[in-house]
Amino acid sequence: MKTALSTLQDTFGFDQFRLHQNEVISTLIDGDDALVLMPTGGGKSLCYQIPAIVRNGCGVVVSPLIALMKDQVDALQALGIHAGFLNSTLDQSAANQVEAALLDGSMDLLYIAPERLIQERTLQLLKKADISLFAIDEAHCVSQWGHDFRADYLELNMLHEQFPLVPRIALTATADARTQQEIISRLDLGDARQFLAEFDRPNIRYTITAKHNPRNQLLRFLKDSH
Repeated sequence: MKTALSTLQDTFGFDQFRLHQNEVISTLIDGDDALVLMPTGGGKSLCYQIPAIVRNGCGVVVSPLIALMKDQVDALQALGIHAGFLNSTLDQSAANQVEAALLDGSMDLLYIAPERLIQERTLQLLKKADISLFAIDEAHCVSQWGHDFRADYLELNMLHEQFPLVPRIALTATADARTQQEIISRLDLGDARQFLAEFDRPNIRYTITAKHNPRNQLLRFLKDSH
């Protein structure tokens, strides 16, 4: 049986976990829920991709971004991982192939748009499959206070009701304290372990300089500072 560390090394080519990754992955492998707040580039995707591979069944990833779904599936397939997506870009024949792979147990990760997930037909399909986990990406979309609000995200609390034994992970890089509480409340994650990464990035800073010869200033910046 594959372990989280061997999957990280053999499949993804990394030698060690980043901050919180190992704890989050262990939480899901053990069957518990998690809320993950990490900055962009912090390695959130591995937090659900590795448990989905290690655990029996297929990990279902809820994502509101159709373009990102394709990019992630293409990247996973290039690594030899059986991944697919269900969204409005697929014709019926292609969607049928993805659904068949889900039901026969040959798929590791399935990316799906929230508006499709909450359809009764999709829910009945998932109940026939072996699901390893649910990952709710861009979880801040549940917040009615945010500009990324998606009404379909408000329906995702039903995952806990209809799939009570399947662990869930909600992930975001954009959530203040109020939004975090809204995610917990609206997605019914009151018992989830929380992993909140530090957002201070000392290597990033703003510098304001008067413009007098922009081309030379840019070249000097690239030569001296980059």
